[in-house]
Amino acid sequence: MIRSNARRGCITFGALVLAAAGSGIVQAQAWPARSIRMVVPFAPGGTSSVIARTMGAELGKQLGQNFIIDNKGGGAGVPAMAEVAKSPPDGYTLIIGHIGSLAVNPYILPSQPYDVNRDFAAVTLFVKVPNLFVIHPEVPAKDMRDFIAYAKKNPGKLNYGSAGNGSAGHLAFEYLKLAAGIAVAHIPYKGTGPQLVDLLAGRVQASSAGSPALLQHIRSGKLRAIATGMPTRIRSLPDLPTVAEQGFPGFETAQWYGLNAPAGVPAEIINRLWEETKKALRSPFVIERFANDDAEGIGSSPREYDAFIRSEQKIWSDIVKRAQIKPD
Repeated sequence: MIRSNARRGCITFGALVLAAAGSGIVQAQAWPARSIRMVVPFAPGGTSSVIARTMGAELGKQLGQNFIIDNKGGGAGVPAMAEVAKSPPDGYTLIIGHIGSLAVNPYILPSQPYDVNRDFAAVTLFVKVPNLFVIHPEVPAKDMRDFIAYAKKNPGKLNYGSAGNGSAGHLAFEYLKLAAGIAVAHIPYKGTGPQLVDLLAGRVQASSAGSPALLQHIRSGKLRAIATGMPTRIRSLPDLPTVAEQGFPGFETAQWYGLNAPAGVPAEIINRLWEETKKALRSPFVIERFANDDAEGIGSSPREYDAFIRSEQKIWSDIVKRAQIKPD
């Protein structure tokens, strides 16, 4: 009798396991059944918002559900990342992955309430975006060489703004300071949009940010581009030299944006998002929008994106150490 009861218990437990597994498969197959929230860990008005809205619009059209873009700036992206890390792993809460939040924050912040490699699933790398260095027109410099010379003659006089601690602009400018040996104070904001308000007004004198947020102001003459951090010149500004061309061989810095989910989201949903991303990146709407900003669509697999994040962590952990980058 005891043996019979034990056998029945095993059967019952096994049935429960199979039922649970089956439920997960059904859930993944039914996804998406409602709107999907895509969190942006920066305030509106920056490159991350442009990328999120462009991809969200196309993915929503393909999947038949709205992508709700939720900007949650501040705290170097940590509050937004922490919220998503604790969200149910059902595919309805995603976050824009970024060089700062994924590859740099672990090395410049004393602690974070999550582990970026353990608590998030890599979905796909959306895009790489040129990094531009710009100044307010009142700064007496026509290119990067002039700016560096002026900064050296006027130590402590210049400030630069960024989208926040650990943002791509923060990293790019600190990398430049290390390479050029200049002292320019960092003023962090809660996103590219807020810092552009002060830059355009001349309250800060310089910045580095992605091309989508800057090109309109460069073309209108409200900002002066002095260099691109890309290894080669970009199509939209063919006369703009690279930093490397202006005396710093090997200097390279670009922004990248991907899609991440809470750890534990079913593989079927992760792969569906990847497949839909590849399709979205081939759509005329996305191609035209990204071409206008010199953005390069990628669409890498989850495994490739995960490997890319880890390679970026190695690169930037070294730069953070050498440049002694700390949150301001």
